[in-house]
Amino acid sequence: MKNPGLLGRALVLILLLAFILSPNSFAPLFRPLTENNAPPIYNHGSLLSLTLSHLTIVFVATCASTLLAVGLGILVTRPSGMEFLPLSRSLVNVGQTFPPVAVLAIAVPLVGFGEIPTFIALFLYGLLPIFENTLTGLAQVPALTREAARGMGMSPRHRLIQVELPLALPVILAGIRISTIINLGTATLGSTVAAKGLGEVIIAGLQSNNQAFVLQGGIIVAMLAVLIDGLLIGVERFTSSRLGGQSASRALR
Repeated sequence: MKNPGLLGRALVLILLLAFILSPNSFAPLFRPLTENNAPPIYNHGSLLSLTLSHLTIVFVATCASTLLAVGLGILVTRPSGMEFLPLSRSLVNVGQTFPPVAVLAIAVPLVGFGEIPTFIALFLYGLLPIFENTLTGLAQVPALTREAARGMGMSPRHRLIQVELPLALPVILAGIRISTIINLGTATLGSTVAAKGLGEVIIAGLQSNNQAFVLQGGIIVAMLAVLIDGLLIGVERFTSSRLGGQSASRALR
């Protein structure tokens, strides 16, 4: 029997591609949501271009968050860096303490309008889930496995790279997935500071009282979230079944 979840995501992908590549084909579906002969399909820019811009800013911000959060997580789980755990927690909590709108308001006077303030907001907002999952993943590595690796004469660096990180990777990836999905929705706020993205469609709909535009932006973001969530869950399962098992076997030989 075929995986119904996989079939559902395939259908979502087909619908998403069809809509952003040929949005006017869906005009009859959105026309009842318009008033006073307003356009049923967003017509101030390419939906494909806005979708790609939206994905790009989320991808870049998530990569930056991952580098810092994982690096800090590794640092504070080493004997030489444990004293920095409270400070690191305070740093990564900044993004969750300040709402993204507040971060945008602070960043715009400093760096101007556009993608940069949006990147800063997403970068800060995405740190906490990745950092906490890095701590959890590394803490869950069995002590027996650590001792076996040490008994084999592996250096601390080799134990980290060859044993601890591979075993912790599925949990770290779960944090990256959570951060990515959160930022997919949060990135729509970037359009309030002139960043290109799907928030532009939603804001245009709110300004013109065109519910069709609002729905279009929301649907595309929701479809992207479903697809990316499914993809990253698949990556988590793959690493859990392959990398983790192989690393544990090597360490216990």
